[in-house]
Amino acid sequence: MARPPYEEIAAGIYCIDTGLYRPNLAACYLIRAGERLACVETGTARSVPGILAAVAALGLTPEALDYVIPTHVHLDHAGGAGALMARCPNARLVIHPKGADHMIDPSRLVAGATAVYGEENFARHFDTLVPIPAERVIIAEDGMTVDLAGRPLTFIDTPGHANHHGCLFDAQTQGWFTGDTFGIAYPELCTPEGPFLFAPATPVAFDPDAWQKSLDRLMAREPQALYLTHYGRVDHPRALEDQLRRNIRDLAALALAEETNAPAGREERLETGVAEQLITRARRQGCALKESRMREILEVDIALNAQGLAVWLARRAKQAAENTGA
Repeated sequence: MARPPYEEIAAGIYCIDTGLYRPNLAACYLIRAGERLACVETGTARSVPGILAAVAALGLTPEALDYVIPTHVHLDHAGGAGALMARCPNARLVIHPKGADHMIDPSRLVAGATAVYGEENFARHFDTLVPIPAERVIIAEDGMTVDLAGRPLTFIDTPGHANHHGCLFDAQTQGWFTGDTFGIAYPELCTPEGPFLFAPATPVAFDPDAWQKSLDRLMAREPQALYLTHYGRVDHPRALEDQLRRNIRDLAALALAEETNAPAGREERLETGVAEQLITRARRQGCALKESRMREILEVDIALNAQGLAVWLARRAKQAAENTGA
């Protein structure tokens, strides 16, 4: 018997591997209520066939999809939204107010992602972005609840990783779909002590103070589970919270220690520092993988975190200059 193209990780919640880069790197989720569906995250345009295969395996059709809900508009989370909605005529996009325009006209997203990843990698991994008609877009104001056939899903504003980031609370399972707000926990780095969590400081809107406040809001609901985009379900959120909060502080401290140095070579120095932080922490938590394998798993995140911290320092310098009238 063929294995289904999803893993049921909670009541009516199905985890789908989007296939980005390698297995178990990026997930999207179908939520089912009766015969209706919502899709949280979409992966890239290349992920859409897998999502539709999961819909079919659940005995439903694309017409059953009512909502497409990316946590934010980074392409590993929202790149496939337009392509998916083109196949699902009843679906409406639920999106953070600061992300809506990018989904309606994705040209700036394409330009920004191409600058970060390069044209060749963008084409290979992300394919294309399909614009979404404005009339199919619902602006997700902070605290807004959508009703999925009697299953309430509440969206809250959670800046820190990105200023267009929101998390989605499923009242039925008392669980958060956290996007990147509760960090990354790759299964390969899990140890007997539990998931190895770290914060993605991806360009361009790292804000450590706002991130800590967003975590306050998530934990105020006393969640029973977290559904991470990177990757899968984690339990006992309170036991994991401090690990993530410390990592956000450590990333900020690493960047601030670099602030008085010359900009030349900054990103390379930050990359070295990020790698050392992550590998040292993984070792302390009991990760037995060879360092070369850890670096292979973390390669993209190390580079993106260094870029994000460099952008944060540049933003701080610009703000300081403006404040002093320089």
